[in-house]
Amino acid sequence: MDFQAFGEALIAFVRENPAWVAPILLVLAFGESIAFVSLVLPFWWMLIALGAMVGTGSMNFFIALAAASIGAALGDWVSYWLGYHFRDNIKKMWPFTRYPTLMPRGEAFFERYGVWAIVLGRFSGPLRATVPVVAGVTQMNWITFQIANWLSAVLWAGVLLLFGDGLGRGLSAARESLGM
Repeated sequence: MDFQAFGEALIAFVRENPAWVAPILLVLAFGESIAFVSLVLPFWWMLIALGAMVGTGSMNFFIALAAASIGAALGDWVSYWLGYHFRDNIKKMWPFTRYPTLMPRGEAFFERYGVWAIVLGRFSGPLRATVPVVAGVTQMNWITFQIANWLSAVLWAGVLLLFGDGLGRGLSAARESLGM
């Protein structure tokens, strides 16, 4: 089963089992936000697809937002921790050995924007995977990081879910107008 087939099966599972939406959103957002995993497995499109279920009335937006926000913040928290504790050796680890520009790009972005890099980086795939690691490597103040982390997680999750919600509402309206 390839990744897209897995995603489609997961979305179908959630449609049939809406009680699982919150834990699945939490895990997907965690995977999309944690260093290394998000570079290989792009979960963002599944988050948008599940957000479309909000527009169809299949789930509560605020429960979905809470679950996705918590998952995203925990993913960045673990990434920060990895950078903080393995700062001397992190550049010798995959994916930084395979993609040697990731860390320097993350460092330059972090140096330029400071704490705002946490917020802005969350909206860019490669930066989302590296900026929290860089924050840990540079020993960014833990409290400052967590404030930016949690606020940006809520913002990011809200944007993805609202985009999916808009798509879901648009599809429902189109089906209704076409008599489907």
